[in-house]
Amino acid sequence: MKINAILIADLASVPSKIREIESLGYDAAFSAEISNDPFFPLLLAAEHSERVGLTTAISVAFARNPMTVASLAHDLNQYSGGRFSLGLGSQIQPHITKRFSMPWSKPAARMREFVLALRAIWDCWLEGAELDFRGEFYHHTLMTPMFTPAQRDFPAPQVRVAGVGPLMTEVAGETGDGFIAHGFTSEKYMREVSLPALERGLAKAGRSRSDFDVSAPIIVASGMDTEAFEMSRQVVKMQLAFYASTPAYKPVLELHGWEDLLPTLNRLSKQGEWQKMGELISDEILETFAIVCEDPGQIAPRFAQRYGDLIDTWQCTVDLPDREAQSQLLRSLQRR
Repeated sequence: MKINAILIADLASVPSKIREIESLGYDAAFSAEISNDPFFPLLLAAEHSERVGLTTAISVAFARNPMTVASLAHDLNQYSGGRFSLGLGSQIQPHITKRFSMPWSKPAARMREFVLALRAIWDCWLEGAELDFRGEFYHHTLMTPMFTPAQRDFPAPQVRVAGVGPLMTEVAGETGDGFIAHGFTSEKYMREVSLPALERGLAKAGRSRSDFDVSAPIIVASGMDTEAFEMSRQVVKMQLAFYASTPAYKPVLELHGWEDLLPTLNRLSKQGEWQKMGELISDEILETFAIVCEDPGQIAPRFAQRYGDLIDTWQCTVDLPDREAQSQLLRSLQRR
C-alpha cells in the first residue's frame, strides 16, 4: 500500500513541510482545493524535494477548463521531473454555480469529456497529434507552435478522478488512471457501489483493476493519550456530520439506513450549529466511517483488515505528534 501525506499549509511553510514528508518516507504529498489554490503548494514542493510524488486530491475541474488545467498539470509535471499526477473532482452544483460562477450540467458526462479533452491536448503537445477535440461541453481545435510548451521531457501526468455516485465512479474507471474515493465512503459502500461501478468503467476501456489505482482519505480517530483520542473522536464526528448534511451524499446514508439524519443535519448546517451536528453522530456511525482506536499502534492492522483488499493508496491525514510513531505507522502499512 502507498501512503500519501497531506500538504495543506500556508505557502511559507511548504518547503519545510515537504522536506519532512519526504524524510518520513511517504510515497507522495497531496494538496486539496479547500481554502487555497491546490497547485501553488505543489510548485514549491517540487522545488524543495527530490523523490516524493506530488498530486492534487482534489482540484476542482469545473472551476476551470481543460486547456487551463492541461497547462498547469503539464508545467508541474515537467518541472517536478515527472512526479506530478492530477486529481480532479467535480464539487457539487451550488459551489460550481454560486462560488465559481461556472456552468453545471450532467456532471459525469462533463467529467468524462474533460479528461478526454486533457488527453487530446497532451497528445498534441507531446506526440504532435492534431488538436481536434469536439465534444458536447468542450471544443479544442486550435494550437499553434507559439502556444505549444517547449519542455517535453516527461510523459503526460496521470489523471485520477474523484467520485461518490456510481456514474462518476464509472467515468473514473473508463477515463482515469485512478479513482479517489470520498472521505464519506464506508467499507460497505465501496464494496457494493464503488468497486462494481469502477469495474464497469474499466471494462469499457478494456483495462483490468491491476492497471488502476484506488485511493481514499480514510478517516482515523486516534491519539497519543486518552485526552487526545477523545478530542479526535469529537472532531471526526463533526466532520462526518458535515458530510452527512450534504444532499449529494444521501445515497451513502441510504445504504446504511441513516437517510433520515440528513434533513436535520442540513438544517443545522444552515444555522451554523456545528457542535449540535456532531452530537447527532452516534458511535455506530463513527465506527462505520472511521478507523477508531485509542492506541495508534492499532491503526495499521485495523486499516488493513477493513480496507487492505480495497484500496492501493491511503490519503493520510493522521499527524501523530511523535515522529517515531508516525514513521512506524507508515512502515506498517507500506509493508502490506
